[in-house]
Amino acid sequence: MTAPNLFLIYVQDAEAATAFYSDLFDIEPVFTSPRYVAFEVAPGVLFALWTGRNEHAVSTTPRVSEVGLMIPGTAAAIDNLYERWVKKNVTVIEAPYDDVFGRTFVVADPDGNLIRVAPVD
Repeated sequence: MTAPNLFLIYVQDAEAATAFYSDLFDIEPVFTSPRYVAFEVAPGVLFALWTGRNEHAVSTTPRVSEVGLMIPGTAAAIDNLYERWVKKNVTVIEAPYDDVFGRTFVVADPDGNLIRVAPVD
């Protein structure tokens, strides 16, 4: 059986989004083009930024998704990551709180795509 191995995030400005995600996740792209940038996040698994075709790279095109980052450790580890990201001036959507699956928070990238941090399941 096959499993998804490419996760696309639609962005308006690939260069700006690349800088944002490179800094936030402390990763570098493995492939870069003017409208598509890929990061290998596990062997054979890509997290990619894409503007779509040129005519779609406008601010009125809806670009909303939620990227999940599960981290090991306690609620304090999630709170510590939140504090580090706040210092990077991320847009906070939801400050840390406890949900049914544990401590979590949500920030947004410059295009409004959501990034949720939660504990490892």
